[in-house]
Amino acid sequence: MTTTAVAPLTVQDAEALVTTAHRAAEAAGVAVSVTVLDAGGHLLAFRRDDRAVLISGETSTRKAYTALQLDAPTTDLVDAVQPGGLFHTLPTALDRPLLFIAGGVPVHRDGRLIGAIGVGGGAPEQDHAFATTAVEKLG
Repeated sequence: MTTTAVAPLTVQDAEALVTTAHRAAEAAGVAVSVTVLDAGGHLLAFRRDDRAVLISGETSTRKAYTALQLDAPTTDLVDAVQPGGLFHTLPTALDRPLLFIAGGVPVHRDGRLIGAIGVGGGAPEQDHAFATTAVEKLG
């Protein structure tokens, strides 16, 4: 049986993801932190904007881990973690679980999961859009 190797997410890829997400946020006038993890959950790149809320860095990392662990955009998981959902967790002050608010997106190459990006600091919909823009540009 022959298997085709899939190139892993490199530091250069991760830096490109961070730069693209950060530029998209800047263009929208939003200060965000961005985290990129490889397929093993190791930190490849991180950028914290000091103008963003203090927990934006932790939030971006949690979003990236969640997207990686469940191989799904965190925007798709919000309903699953509400009371009565598949992954019920304790709510935060935001009245939604911090781990699962939109902004985490898995990164695939040739159909395989190679990492994840998390963006925190803006509204959940904005964070998701910034992360998605970065992944789409990476190709």
